[in-house]
Amino acid sequence: MASNKEEVKLFGIVQSPFVTRVEIALKLKGIEYKYEEEKWGNFSDTLIKYNPVYKKVPVFVHNDKHLSESLVILEYIDETWKQNPILPSDPYKRALGRLWSNFIDDKCLNGVRKAVFTLDENEREKSIEEIEVVLQFLENELKDKFFGGEKIGLVDISAVFIAFWLPIIQEVKGITLFNFEKFPKLYNWSQDFNNHPIVKEKLPTRETLLAFYKVVLFQK
Repeated sequence: MASNKEEVKLFGIVQSPFVTRVEIALKLKGIEYKYEEEKWGNFSDTLIKYNPVYKKVPVFVHNDKHLSESLVILEYIDETWKQNPILPSDPYKRALGRLWSNFIDDKCLNGVRKAVFTLDENEREKSIEEIEVVLQFLENELKDKFFGGEKIGLVDISAVFIAFWLPIIQEVKGITLFNFEKFPKLYNWSQDFNNHPIVKEKLPTRETLLAFYKVVLFQK
């Protein structure tokens, strides 16, 4: 467990699913931390100093060490604080967890960005089809209540964007990517995940994200 002498700090913004990933992991582990809210589009000098390459949230600070990139931070947290592991002990299962988490970022998040921001109608339709293929892979992979079995694990936390952000984005944009009819197992998972007490505590309000994406997705 973290002692009182340890500094654990997280720089983030409320709109970021990547920041929420880290908050969920810290809460699951029972780690106390200080949260530093950054301003969208105007990050602090401190954040830039800690993350000069990417200049984005989240930035995680543990004593004199600082890390960026949410999946890297999640693994560091899991290896530093052993209680309530989010990755299995079996090497093969751990590797699969990393594989699917990277798959979500590489294929799903990037696909959604293309689908909502591209101006070309044909490109948008192609992106939507690609996202549905990705979601079908995840639908097929889901064997239990959570990807981590009966308990939340790395893949579940990585997929918070799908569970909570994606339905809001598709509502604002007026497109349908993810619902019960298309992906019943994945949809039921999203409900269980969003309503998990620890996850629910760390999710931003739906109203906050709706207001944010109405500006971001329709700004001129």
